[in-house]
Amino acid sequence: MTDRQRFFTRTGLFLWLAGVFGAICVLPYVMALTPAVFDAASEQLGIPTSAMIGISIIQSALILGFATFTGLWAARKLGLGAPLVDALIRKEVLPHSAPQIAVRAIVLGVAAALLIIVIELLVFSAVTESLEDEAQLNVAPWKGFLASFYGGIAEEIQLRLFMLSIMALGIRYVVGLVSKSQASSSLSWKVFWIANITAAVLFGLGHLPATAELIPLTPLVVTRAIILNGAVGLVAGFLYWRQGIEMAMICHFSADIVLHMLFPLLS
Repeated sequence: MTDRQRFFTRTGLFLWLAGVFGAICVLPYVMALTPAVFDAASEQLGIPTSAMIGISIIQSALILGFATFTGLWAARKLGLGAPLVDALIRKEVLPHSAPQIAVRAIVLGVAAALLIIVIELLVFSAVTESLEDEAQLNVAPWKGFLASFYGGIAEEIQLRLFMLSIMALGIRYVVGLVSKSQASSSLSWKVFWIANITAAVLFGLGHLPATAELIPLTPLVVTRAIILNGAVGLVAGFLYWRQGIEMAMICHFSADIVLHMLFPLLS
């Protein structure tokens, strides 16, 4: 194995293990939100709930492993990736601007979360009330805090590092074929925004299966999922493009802390 391959593998392993940690952290939140899902699956398969949890973790680990290494490969082709993790792996000094950029990512994440709350209260309050009535519970804030690690790490690996990178790489390749020109080694803003918007929409749609466990899917419910979840996705995607996947993770984590822990505490 060459030094470059070894370096790539170490960065990938770091991100993958972080993603698996997030997948484990989200389980208390999921089980509180849709407790019948695990019980029904356990009954259907004839195995204990604890075994179902183990299967869920293994499944998430496999998906995250594929998403991490494939996404990292695509990201490298686009000049993107995980610069801070790379620096840690190489035992290099982090850029002096890293703390300032991290604070900016936190501010953007909190701002996106506040925007989501305002839109939800003004436009989608009826849907939100229906969800709360069907759930018939208030998820404990500590479970929302743990779930934020899944959003901030695992979802960013799947949606930004993997999906956005793969789509951007594919779009750039197609554009090169159509224009009959050699593909640029960098990522143009047009290609990025097409991929970023698409990934954000898919991120919103990805929340619909969980929503469908609580209420019927209507055009309003689908629109809500796309707009509210896509808002964070667009900002996180931009940070990934400009600063690396770590800043996208910080942004997403900050937004989820507001949405899943602080806002439930205050309300």
